[in-house]
Amino acid sequence: METKKLDVVTFGEPMAMFYANDTGPLQEVQSFSKAMAGAETNVATGLSRLGHITGLVTKLGKDNFGKFIEASLKREGIDTESISFSHDHSTGMLIKSKVTTGDPQVEYFRKNSAASTLCLADFNKSYFDAAKHMHVTSISSALSPSCHEFSLHAMDYMHRNGKTVSFDPNLRPALWPDTQTMVDTINQLATRCDWFLPGIGEGKILTGYTTPEDIASFYLERGPSIVVIKLGPEGAYYKSQHQEGYVSGFKVDKVIDTVGAGDGFAVGVISALLENLPLEQAVRRANAIGALAVMSPGDMDGLPNREMLENFINKAG
Repeated sequence: METKKLDVVTFGEPMAMFYANDTGPLQEVQSFSKAMAGAETNVATGLSRLGHITGLVTKLGKDNFGKFIEASLKREGIDTESISFSHDHSTGMLIKSKVTTGDPQVEYFRKNSAASTLCLADFNKSYFDAAKHMHVTSISSALSPSCHEFSLHAMDYMHRNGKTVSFDPNLRPALWPDTQTMVDTINQLATRCDWFLPGIGEGKILTGYTTPEDIASFYLERGPSIVVIKLGPEGAYYKSQHQEGYVSGFKVDKVIDTVGAGDGFAVGVISALLENLPLEQAVRRANAIGALAVMSPGDMDGLPNREMLENFINKAG
């Protein structure tokens, strides 16, 4: 079977998520709703909703969570041709609290999951050849040595073949053995991308610098051609070899859940740059999708289709 042409390919760990319907400590919550989660999955979903043909590479357990995720991906229009199933490892899952302010508590059940066994033998050259662009996070590298090896190989392969690569560090300190290993590994990956998308807090941890300008310069000297730094409600800062600037954030009526906002931001940058929009417009779109994401309860509930996105931006003026 011939692989369909893809705008974007990504890889990582989709998980089944149970998010609390009521506030309070997770151990006391009685009612949860089920959804699909995972940083790379969020980005793939957001891009698909905007009309970009997107494929996800992963391994799932041969279990009901795996079936749920496969069906959820297909409903979102995400290509699942390069998904494989394991009889020996389970699909990862997580539970998430409901909060009225701040970030929710998230507890993962993903150790030795099917996705953590992704390795070089799973790299399907023709599938990656079919894509114009690849999106990566550091989460895969944190899951296992074989996943890290897969990440490095995929990034190098796409570069050798003239494709663009975006990278969101998506810091998850709990997944790493120590902070220095996390910093060294993520900076190793960052040298292999074209578009680097850290948050300001992540940039401070990864570089030791405190200003967006210095953080961006640190990475522009090491490989990426574009650095866009998320600044939360204030918006974002962008810098390339030829231009730089700040783009204000969008007004948010009520923050419901911050999880997934960074993934929505990545969707905005990637989709706009693939559509050949100017960098400043790409960052504005990213800010808009990030704002929509924090006003919804699930990780991807706020990811808009094109009509919703345009209406939100136009309404903001």
